[in-house]
Amino acid sequence: MTDPAALRTLAEGVAREAAVLVREYAARGVSVAATKSSDIDVVTAADRASEELVRRLVLTARPDDGFLGEEGDDVAGTSGVRWIVDPIDGTVNFLYGIPEYAVSIAAEVAGEVVAGVVMDVAKDALYAGHRGGAPTRDGVPLAVRAPAPLAHRLVATGFNYTRPVREVQAAAVARLLPHIRDIRRTGSCALDLCRVAEGALDGYVEEGVHLWDHAAGGLIARLAGARLLVTVGAAGEEAVVCAPDHGFEELLEAVRAAGLLRE
Repeated sequence: MTDPAALRTLAEGVAREAAVLVREYAARGVSVAATKSSDIDVVTAADRASEELVRRLVLTARPDDGFLGEEGDDVAGTSGVRWIVDPIDGTVNFLYGIPEYAVSIAAEVAGEVVAGVVMDVAKDALYAGHRGGAPTRDGVPLAVRAPAPLAHRLVATGFNYTRPVREVQAAAVARLLPHIRDIRRTGSCALDLCRVAEGALDGYVEEGVHLWDHAAGGLIARLAGARLLVTVGAAGEEAVVCAPDHGFEELLEAVRAAGLLRE
């Protein structure tokens, strides 16, 4: 009942159905339904509808499982499996019509993520992985980028929606920038981690992320040859650093030196 491949298969089907729903909402026009940490940290009706759909489909198939979603309450289960879901990762992009947002679904067994799916909704691309199997994008195996000097690495990041935290982050990113090729800020943690997995990025660092942001994408990146560290950022919130294993330590040291992480 906890086979990672079977959990991945279920997640893939559910993510595809959720993506159809999200596209339908996008076609009708998107508006803000509520705000969270600040007045620029938004929730749309599509976020809520997507999570409700994922919850219903998953718990219909596996009624004894637990469920943790970004927009709803944590449901305790009895099977030892918990689903961790971000119904739309990249909500601000979705609100503005920027095609960079995803449905992220991970399955956790005994505290370890064993299956993960990230559905790039706008591009209709499915990233997936499970413990003991190869990570893929639409069935094609993924691998991290080849080694490169730090100065030649493209690194993604993101910024918190509360002003004091983003001021700290912006100053630290400015200190990191002279030491790398460039910075990208795409707006979706899950997709950034998948881009590390497929070799389209050399690294990713962000403070203010949550488990539902990185659970699925983090597993996919690790399976593709990356290392992922969950730690504490300079402003005291949870932070993630991810990069190919062969260059992880050098990037981590640069990130620390720039002041993006709490010592």
